[in-house]
Amino acid sequence: MSDEALSRIAAALERIAPAPLEAPDFSSAPAFLWHSEPDHLEPVTQVNRVDLSLLLGINRSRDTLLENTRQFARGLPANNALLWGARGMGKSSLVKAVHATVEAEAPGLKLVEVQREDLPSISRLLSHLRTSDARFLLFCDDLSFSHDDEHYKSLKAVLDGGIAGRPENVLFYATSNRRHLMPRDMIENERSSAINPSEAVEEKVSLSDRFGLWLGFHPCDQDEYLAMISGYCAAHGLEVEPERLRAEAIEWQATRGGRSGRVAWQFFTDLAGREGVKITT
Repeated sequence: MSDEALSRIAAALERIAPAPLEAPDFSSAPAFLWHSEPDHLEPVTQVNRVDLSLLLGINRSRDTLLENTRQFARGLPANNALLWGARGMGKSSLVKAVHATVEAEAPGLKLVEVQREDLPSISRLLSHLRTSDARFLLFCDDLSFSHDDEHYKSLKAVLDGGIAGRPENVLFYATSNRRHLMPRDMIENERSSAINPSEAVEEKVSLSDRFGLWLGFHPCDQDEYLAMISGYCAAHGLEVEPERLRAEAIEWQATRGGRSGRVAWQFFTDLAGREGVKITT
């Protein structure tokens, strides 16, 4: 075979299976997005987040996650955390706000967001992070699995670490609307139809047990909802007559059919737009 033919074959193989990319300069940004096909870490210089002080009604979860993250940043033992519960109550916002707070105290703590679809590549990501001097919070937002989803097996590489162990400089935080990461009706269906019901879902349900911290988020009441809006107004310099603010906020949540931190922010965004006030994050 000629040298030219061999060169063409080598080039084709490189296109099919490109060489692993080198890890980026982790000092270039506070956060990164992990992408596979091809593997690379995309720097995020400006993270979309709110200040920790604006997250109201979740004090216990806030304080627990903050202290756990501080321990990790100092090189002390810390737990992987699962933030589960009601939609729109600030689960993902809390992770990003806690990271910003601790990173300001201890530079070198990086946030790396991983999409659920990229979990099968997680072992390759860990190989990039293991050799770095920085410390990393891996973050997977809205994590859940269906009954035929095999991605959960890849997550065990982060939670348990396999034979190599989880890197000492990596911690994993996930948010989910489901406490056990899979729908309750699927759990019940598999239990009712399996020869051995207790083993049918044990592997998937036990995945959530591998998180050392379970932090629950529950719907807020009206006082907490109004306090969130007042906090946003104060933080962004928006002055509105209290009775008008209360009446419009209650009308807004009535049209949405519920209250949450997300609904409070959406109302504030609408109000700020009507009042001609720009929102800076």
